[in-house]
Amino acid sequence: MHFVSKVVNGTDPVAPWMARMLLTLFNLERYAEHYRSGFWRDDTVYSLVKGHATRAPNSIAVRSAHGHITYQELLDAADSFAADLTARGLMAGQRVAVWLPSRLETVVALVACSRNGFVCCPSLHRAHTVAEVVALLERMRAAAVVAEAGYGADAENRDVFSLVSALDTIKYAYRLERPGPNSKGIVGASSSEQIRRCEPAPQNPNRVLYLAFTSGTTGLPKGVMHSDNTLLANARALSSDWSISDRSVVYSMSPFSHNLGFGAMIMALLVGGEIVVHDLPRGRSLVDRLVETGTTFLVGVPTHAIDLLAEVKARNLSGVGKLKGFRISGASAPRDVVRDLLMFGIVPQSGYGMTETCSHQYTLPDDDPKLIIDSSGKSCPGYEIRIFDRDNPDRELPASEIGQIGGRGASLMLGYFNDQAATEDAFNRNGWFMTGDLGWVDENGYLRVTGRKKDVIIRGGHNIYPANIEALAARHDAIKRVVAVPVPDARLGERVCLAVMLHPGKAATADDILHHLDASGLSKYDMPEYFLLVDEIPLTASGKVRKRDVVNWIAEGRVHPAAVRGQTKTV
Repeated sequence: MHFVSKVVNGTDPVAPWMARMLLTLFNLERYAEHYRSGFWRDDTVYSLVKGHATRAPNSIAVRSAHGHITYQELLDAADSFAADLTARGLMAGQRVAVWLPSRLETVVALVACSRNGFVCCPSLHRAHTVAEVVALLERMRAAAVVAEAGYGADAENRDVFSLVSALDTIKYAYRLERPGPNSKGIVGASSSEQIRRCEPAPQNPNRVLYLAFTSGTTGLPKGVMHSDNTLLANARALSSDWSISDRSVVYSMSPFSHNLGFGAMIMALLVGGEIVVHDLPRGRSLVDRLVETGTTFLVGVPTHAIDLLAEVKARNLSGVGKLKGFRISGASAPRDVVRDLLMFGIVPQSGYGMTETCSHQYTLPDDDPKLIIDSSGKSCPGYEIRIFDRDNPDRELPASEIGQIGGRGASLMLGYFNDQAATEDAFNRNGWFMTGDLGWVDENGYLRVTGRKKDVIIRGGHNIYPANIEALAARHDAIKRVVAVPVPDARLGERVCLAVMLHPGKAATADDILHHLDASGLSKYDMPEYFLLVDEIPLTASGKVRKRDVVNWIAEGRVHPAAVRGQTKTV
C-alpha cells in the first residue's frame, strides 16, 4: 500500500494556483491494475451525462414530485453552476458542501463538481444540527455551500447562513428555498459566453470527486474520499448484474446524503436511466408513486420494504407496477419480508457495503431465496473480501470461520480526508481494508455478517454476536426494532440485554420473545438475560438503529433492564 500526495487531477499535475493538493491512496500500481482489468475507465460522471445528453437529450434524468429534468437540462444546469463556482474563485480540489433533502439540485452539484474538478460533499443530513454542519464545513474547509433554508434538526432556532458567512474558507453560500415546479438548478441559466469562458477541466476520473462523512455513531465522523472511477466501478458491476439500463427507473427511498441513495444516483447516471427523488408528502401512497413513475428498481432499508408490503396487502394488490428489484441494505431483511416480496414479483437484493467500499456485496436475481435471507451475497466483479483473525488482522481465516471482514478492489476509497493516521490504521500489512465488521464466508463466497468487531459481547470468555440475536428477534411479528447490547457484570464481564420497540397495537412479553428466539434456533449460551421495552429506538440518517443511544441510556440509569432468565446459566 502506498500513500501518495497528489494534486486533484491525479496523474496530470497542474500548477499549484489552479488546484489544491489532497493526500490520497491513489498510486500507479492501483491505476495500472484496475485499468488493465477494465474496472476503471476514462469516463467521469460529467462525461457520461454529456454523452447521454448528446444521444438522448430529452430522456428524463431526474424526476421529483414537482416535475423532471432531462439529460440536456441536467447538463445545462451543471454547466451553469460550474461556471458560477469558477467565477466566484473556486479552484479544482476545493470542496462544495451540499446540505439538502433529496432533491434534484444534489445531482446538479455532483455533475458540476465532476466537470471542473471540485469535490462534492453531500453527506450532510437532516438530523444534523446547524452547529454540527458548521463544524463539518470547517473540517473540510468548504469553499462553497448549497443549503435549503429551514432545513435541519434545529432549523427553527438556528440559521446556518448567518454562521456560514463567518467562515474564512467560504467564498459563497447558495441559499435555496423549498423546491417547487420551477426548480431546475442551483443558479439561473448562464450565457453561452460565460460557459465558454469556463471550459471543463481536463476530465480525469482518478481525482477526488466525492467526500462523504461516516455516520459517526461510534466516534468523530471520518471524511471518506472517492473518485469518479471508484464510484463508477461499483455502479458498473451492480447495473450489469441486475440489468439496470437506460430504460430503467431507479427510485431511492434513501436520501442522496446517504451512501445508499448516492450510489443509486450514480448507477442511474452511469447507464442514462432515470433517478426518482423520494420527496413524497407524508400520508401519500408510496405504491401509487412507484406505479406513476414506472419504477423498475427500488433502493432502501428493511423498514421501507415492510411499509411497502403493508400497503400492498392492505389494498389487496398483486404487484407494484413495473417494480422488479429491491436493494435492501442497512440491516438484514426479515425472512417474511423476503418471502412476501417474491410473492408479489419483486426480487429482493440483500447486500453489504459501507461508505469506504461502496455496495460491493450483494445477492443476484436468480439466487435461492434462502441466500437472500441468510447472506449478504457475493463480492461484485472488481472487489474481493477475505476474513481475518479479529485479534491479528494479518492472519487470514478459512471459510466458515468468523473473523473481521477485509476487502480490496476498484471501488475502495482513496482514504480519509486530512487524516493520515486513520487511513493508515484502516489497513492491514498487506493492504486489505479492515471494515471493523465481523462475519464469515461459505465455500461459494457468500458472506454472513455477524456484527461489529466492537459490538461483540464477551460473556465469561464466550463471544456473542448481537447481529445474529437481532436478526432472529426481528422475525417476531410484534417487534418493529430491536438491538442486543451489553450490560456490565461483575463476574462475567458482560451479559446480553435485548432492547425492543414494538409495532403500534402489538404486544409481546419477554417470555414470548425468549420462546421465539429458542424456537428460531438461538443457542442457549447466547440467550438474552436482560430485557428492556422502550417506546423508541432512534435511527441514524441512513436508517440504521442507533445502538449506542440504548447503551448510553442504560449506563446513565435512564432505563432499567429487567433480569429475565434468573441468571442461572453457567460458564
